[in-house]
Amino acid sequence: MDTGTNIIEIHDLTKKFGQITAVDSISFRVYKGEIFGFLGPNGAGKTTTISMICTLLKPTSGRATVNGYDTLKQRRQVQRVIGLVFQDPTLDDYLTAEQNLLFHAYAYGVPRGEREKRLDQLLELVELSDRRKSKVSTYSGGMKRRLEIARGLLHHPQILFLDEPTLGLDPQTRYHVWEYIHVLRKQEELTIFMTTHYMDEAENCDRIAVIDQGKIVALDTPDNLKDSMGGDVVILEAEDSPKAMLELKEKYNLSPELQDKTITFCVPHGETFLPEFMRSFQSKVVSINIHRPTLDDVFLKLTGRAIRDQEAAPWAQFRMMMRH
Repeated sequence: MDTGTNIIEIHDLTKKFGQITAVDSISFRVYKGEIFGFLGPNGAGKTTTISMICTLLKPTSGRATVNGYDTLKQRRQVQRVIGLVFQDPTLDDYLTAEQNLLFHAYAYGVPRGEREKRLDQLLELVELSDRRKSKVSTYSGGMKRRLEIARGLLHHPQILFLDEPTLGLDPQTRYHVWEYIHVLRKQEELTIFMTTHYMDEAENCDRIAVIDQGKIVALDTPDNLKDSMGGDVVILEAEDSPKAMLELKEKYNLSPELQDKTITFCVPHGETFLPEFMRSFQSKVVSINIHRPTLDDVFLKLTGRAIRDQEAAPWAQFRMMMRH
């Protein structure tokens, strides 16, 4: 990762759909060679932002550059340096793996003399060489994902955009897909821009931007984001939640948050705090547990909501429209 080189620069980027502001004047940079994660709840503006960066959608205002190219004035140059792997399947099941890759090579103008060599190289890299003549309809979900990643790299892009790269895959297959991504990053000297709702997957990122209601609310490394919680996370359920909240604020000078009947707060050195706390806390406790901060905790604190497995229906429809 070259922190001195910005391969993507976003300045006050805004997108409105009528009276709705989907992306609200956001600014950030992506370093060359890093894995940059984009996280946000349903309808937060993730897909809209990526669509603007990839020239699929025109911004209402603001500016974006990719590898030095303006996304509005130099769309063709931008498209040449990016690879896209959509969340929704885009392979032709009736074609073989080799035919799917060749079609993409034609579309992107990969020189005839390079096509076969590039196909051989990428199919070997994602361990699909022995199935190159098989129809994609016979592939497993993990094999299809690996083929889509290989297809996105055919034209030697400098940046690979991955939209939920392991959605719907079992944990073992997700792990193997990430093994391939790390190998590809090194061998292809790639910058990777990804979205995910899997918090364990976000740990693969060098930096993470959290977007909520069209605004970026945090941007840092996974470790720094977790450290920002201020200590260990205590999750408490009391018989009388309002009374317990008041006691935590007045007696312990804490800033608890209440969601449903669950009270959450953070304390440094939780393992030493908890025994004395249980002896002195007056409100009746139903259950209590403590853990080191996770990205789930950070996300919940920043946005006030947990990530769901699927995008809201209108945004899923928009993503499908962009894919076509």
